[in-house]
Amino acid sequence: MSEPIYIPEPSKTFPGIGVSTDQGLLQWISTVDHKMIGIMYLLMTLLFLLIGGIEVLLMRIQLAGPLNHFLGPEMYNQFFTMHGTTMVFFVAMPAVFGFAVYFTPLMIGANEMAFPRLNAFSFWITLLGGMLLYFSFLAGGAPDAGWFNYVPLSEKNYSINPGVDYYCMGLLLAGIGSVTTSVNLAVTVLHYRTKGMTLNKLPMFVWMVFVNSFLLLAAFPALNAALSMLLLDRQFGAHFFNTASGGSALLWQHLFWIFGHPEVYIVILPPFGIISETIPVFSRKPIFGAAFVAASSVAIALLAFGVWAHHMFAVGMGNTADAFFSAASMLIGIPTGVKVFAWIATMYGGKIRFTVSMMFAVAFLIEFTIGGLSGIAFAIVPIDWQLTDTYFVVAHLHYVFIGGTIFGILSGLFYWFPKMTGKFLDEKMGKWFFWLFVIGFNGTFLVQHILGMIGMPRRVYTYPDLPWYGVLNMISTVSAFIMGIAVLYLGYIIVKSRKSGKPAPADPWDGFTLEWIADSPPSLKNFNEVPVVNSRQPLWDMKYPGMADIASD
Repeated sequence: MSEPIYIPEPSKTFPGIGVSTDQGLLQWISTVDHKMIGIMYLLMTLLFLLIGGIEVLLMRIQLAGPLNHFLGPEMYNQFFTMHGTTMVFFVAMPAVFGFAVYFTPLMIGANEMAFPRLNAFSFWITLLGGMLLYFSFLAGGAPDAGWFNYVPLSEKNYSINPGVDYYCMGLLLAGIGSVTTSVNLAVTVLHYRTKGMTLNKLPMFVWMVFVNSFLLLAAFPALNAALSMLLLDRQFGAHFFNTASGGSALLWQHLFWIFGHPEVYIVILPPFGIISETIPVFSRKPIFGAAFVAASSVAIALLAFGVWAHHMFAVGMGNTADAFFSAASMLIGIPTGVKVFAWIATMYGGKIRFTVSMMFAVAFLIEFTIGGLSGIAFAIVPIDWQLTDTYFVVAHLHYVFIGGTIFGILSGLFYWFPKMTGKFLDEKMGKWFFWLFVIGFNGTFLVQHILGMIGMPRRVYTYPDLPWYGVLNMISTVSAFIMGIAVLYLGYIIVKSRKSGKPAPADPWDGFTLEWIADSPPSLKNFNEVPVVNSRQPLWDMKYPGMADIASD
């Protein structure tokens, strides 16, 4: 028989998403409550997702047929650059931070982040960075050298308009927000855990956010240095990247990718954590090999800094460097594979409930594995030489960022929405959204593998009428619009469920982490009392005492 779980009395003072307030917008602007800031991060994600989605649909119209003139090359380059920059820095990052900031204190039994005012500062300066980036459209033209912003294309003599300057300033501000958030999360985990919650008993999501914080702190200085150097080149005539004056164009690539490849793991480790929460709950089993899953996250963080130059195999680094980074790139697939097999083993023999959250978790395993395998292909230097400048790279990147990061985020959205709002997201409508999104996603990017293998170059605004080019691009364009419709449908589901959705109890999924004993939505003070933690699944220990023996590693 289940033992009763203590649920705190709700506070009437929390002006969050579930309780009305007389202060309205001012309360959201001035808040330092981690839950409201987490929600604002997620709303920011939706805003920039809409903008970045419009940009890519315009690009797909241009690419729908050969020799098209819907967009000119200059406008295409601007949309191409802004789409990539937006999705990486102002969609994926805020989504990750939104869930991390909202749920880290709740999952460790804390009532707030370590530095609440710094938390608010981090959000607002990140939003300011995004707004400054988009102000470039009004200031003479958006950046047009790609989201990777390679020199010398981004130097003043090749990119005269001020867009690249706004790129540098916008990402520097967003970088400050990311670094301060990471410090805040790390300190919160280290010093605000409830009684009994040692580091080896952290929930998997919190553990991966914790590891991710150090990864981000180590990665972002390289990007910030590169952005500052480029800004000095453009505004003050410095010569860091000017080869004619003794600088090095390859220096930019090294600095960017020393950040850029860890960035892939920065935006995927927290979704790994989400999957590590949702799969056990909906399989009704503790996660298989929890210690190995936790240790593999540390291995990924360490190895992430030894693979950056596989983005540079085509620049002529030499056989020794190519061999080192090739081996490192294949090696990093091992800890990622450990996680995938652990998740599959967790589902094996479980009593699986195919909620929308679980469906996205399973789809994550499939889609991210496709992206991971194509990534391993790029670790083989001769294959990379053939495919590096083709649409095969575009397909690989999106299977990692969308099939990995976004699918994980969507699993978390359907899992935690009842906790954040007190309402369920409509499951029936959610399943329609799931299938629309999966079909649209795979239709858009699966065919791009074929386009790459038959030779279509990436980063071009149009292409000749060669066999299969037009047909496959048309399939990709139509599927992209299906995916766009799916995202709009998700927005409708969120609004409808928020207004008239089925009320959710405090623990709607029979969860095992501490956030499920708080109110739905949580009160201003998250907890009045928190149980002593004895394992990674404290609520299951309380509800099902025998579970501790089953879950022991």
